[in-house]
This record gives sequence, structure tokens and C-alpha cells, in this order.
Amino acid sequence: MARNSLSSRFRRLDIDQFDENRFVEEADGAEAGSGALGAAEDEGGGGLRAEVEAALRQGDMLRAFHAALQNSPVNTKNQAAKERAQEVVLKVLTSFKGSEIEQAVNSLDSNGIDLLMKYIYKGFEKPTDNSSAILLQWHEKAFAVGGLGSIVRVLTARKTV
Repeated sequence: MARNSLSSRFRRLDIDQFDENRFVEEADGAEAGSGALGAAEDEGGGGLRAEVEAALRQGDMLRAFHAALQNSPVNTKNQAAKERAQEVVLKVLTSFKGSEIEQAVNSLDSNGIDLLMKYIYKGFEKPTDNSSAILLQWHEKAFAVGGLGSIVRVLTARKTV
């Protein structure tokens, strides 16, 4: 039979801390963005944009691609910085040839694939001339590598680009 206990030790455990849907406000240090982007934001985005432009002029598409994705402002709440980074990434994505897309996507890890998918969906929100067709090619290659899990992670992510 069950025994009645007057112990209340079990009530000291905060079970809400284990809930994955619990919202926790980020610390102010995380809002500053990554180190390389923080300097680029202070300059008005000039550092990132200049680095990517130089790589594009030299024809080093892969270096421009990685530089644009590496310095993405995911942790910042500064909407202007996010829009500048999105413009830079979209410019890099649209400057690739169709045959080079698969090589670029294969050079990313799983977090990079998810970040690329975020930028692809962000690009679909505000299409420009012929950008939707190019973004669909990127989406096809990124889906082949990342699978359905990548799409689900992007659509359910709290941190946006």
C-alpha cells in the first residue's frame, strides 16, 4: 500500500527549467553580434561588404560566400544590420553560376546549411529581379544536403536573419 509522507523535498525541483518551449531572454552580451560583424556594424556594414566585394571582383565566389555567411548577425536585434547582411548574402547567391552552387553547398556544415536556408527563405520574402529562380536552385541543392530536418529547423527557429 501507499505510505503517506510529509516530506516536501520533491517540491524544490523547478521542473519548468526543463521545458524546451520556455522562453529565456538573451543576455545583453549576445545582442552585440559576433566579433567580426560587430566591427562591420559599427562601420555601417562597410567591412563585411568590402570584404565580400573584393572577393567577388577577384572571382573567388567561394570565399565571398563563406565570408557572407560567417558574419551573419543572427544574435543581434538590430534590424538594419540584419537587412544589410541579407542584401550582401543575396548578392553573393545571385552571382553564382548554376554549376557552382552544388560545390558551395557541399562545403558547408549542418549549421551552415541551416543558415543558408534561413537566407534563402528570407530572400523569398522580398524577391528582386530573377532572384526567386536562383534561390530555388540554391534551395534544391541545400535541401539535397540538409534534408527535411534543415527546413523544419529554419521554420521553427527563434533566431532569424
